[in-house]
Formats: sequence, C-alpha cells, structure tokens
Amino acid sequence: MEKEVESLPIVRVTEEGKSQSEDTVVREFPLTIVLNNQELVTLLCSPRDLDYLAIGFLASEGLIKSQDEIKQVTVNDQVGAVHVTTKKGFSGELLLKRLITSGCGRGTSFYSPTTQQELKVESNISLPAPKVMAMVKEFQQRSQVFQATGGVHSAALADSQNIILFQEDIGRHNAIDKIFGECILKDIPTRDRIIITSGRISSEILLKIAKRGVPILISKSAPTNLGVKLAHDLGVTLIGFVRGQRMNIYANEWRVATDG
Repeated sequence: MEKEVESLPIVRVTEEGKSQSEDTVVREFPLTIVLNNQELVTLLCSPRDLDYLAIGFLASEGLIKSQDEIKQVTVNDQVGAVHVTTKKGFSGELLLKRLITSGCGRGTSFYSPTTQQELKVESNISLPAPKVMAMVKEFQQRSQVFQATGGVHSAALADSQNIILFQEDIGRHNAIDKIFGECILKDIPTRDRIIITSGRISSEILLKIAKRGVPILISKSAPTNLGVKLAHDLGVTLIGFVRGQRMNIYANEWRVATDG
C-alpha cells in the first residue's frame, strides 16, 4: 500500500476549532501505454500492477484478445510506461495517442466494431441472493487503501463461491481493467465468473464485462439507463445498490435465486 498513498499536511477543522494535522491521500500516477513502439494512450491511475492495467486496457479496447498474442510486456516505473509488444502488428493506421482521465468517464473510446450478437453472454451460472450480499460485504472489507483514504474504486473476480482476484485503482475503469489484465497474463478464465465493482455501471463498463464473457455484474452503486439496456441485450445479469440485505436486479434476474 505504501506506493499508492502519501501523507500530506492539512488543516483539520471541527466544531472545536482548527488544528494542524496529516491526512493520507491516494497517489495519482500518469502511465503511458506503448504498443509495438507507438505511444497509444496515457492513463491516470494508481501506481500498482501496471502490467495488468496495460494488458486489461488493450483487451477492453479490442486490441488484444489473449495471452497468445503477446510477445513481451515491460514495465518502466521510472518514466511511467508499459511497453507491450505483440506477435503480430496491426494493419491500418494505429490510433493517435490520447490522454484518458483517471476516473470516471473516458470521453474517447478505441472500441473496435463488434456486433451485439458477438458479445451475447451465454451462461447458466446462478447465485442465491444471500450469497450476493455476503460477497459484497467481503468485497468492501478487502480494500485497505479505501479504508485509509476513501479515494479508490475496487473490483473483484469471483466464482459462485469465493472472490478469486481483487484490485483497486483511482479509476473505476482501471480497477476492472487490472482484473482482466491479470486474468489474461495468468491464464485465468472469466467465463462463468462474476465481476464485483464499487463503481457506477455505465455502458462502457457493461461492454468490458461482455467482451470477456462475464455473465454476472454486481455493484454497490447505480447503473445508467444505457448500461441497463445493454445488460438486457447482451445477456448480462446486472445487480446494483447491493447494500446490507438489499439489492436491485436490473436485468436477467433469472440468475439470482430468491425465496419469492
């Protein structure tokens, strides 16, 4: 956690007055992804698991699909870059380098054209509602950085029983990309699995999930209307506002077993 946070002097104000103090804040780190010797994009992120983030981002943007396509991944922490070399180059003109903000909206997208039929998720996995709630409770207790700063998003990969991978980042997109990047580099399957996230479910998040064949997406936050529409269209079970013993199922509720 030391790489991801920094202690800074602050003035703390309470009803009793003000005092000099310190607060722990998250670090924001610019990371440039270099694909086949061409600068592709700069992400503002948390300075941890940068190789996972780079590979997950490239996969989410449709530029790579599997570990078999990757020749080499090199992380340079000093200059803030990850160099990714693929076994085959890309035909046509590679997209110009862009700056992507840390959080919460990408603004631009590299997504390659893909039909909804190609992204349709087919899976018979199901979860009882109490298990959904229990998983989210465990998920919320895992983030030491959030507990220290309140300044990061979290994401996790789970099966029907347990959380398998956990990541966090200042950006909700980045946290999920780190999960998928780790899956690709470690050859961990994502089909018939579950993604849990702390962030809002937008259409971009939903597309990331569908591209990796994930049938269930759980968030403690809200979805957008287009996120819900895509979940219906792409066969993803979308669960939001999981808090305590309550949750909202927005799409494909048949994968969640309830008493009534």
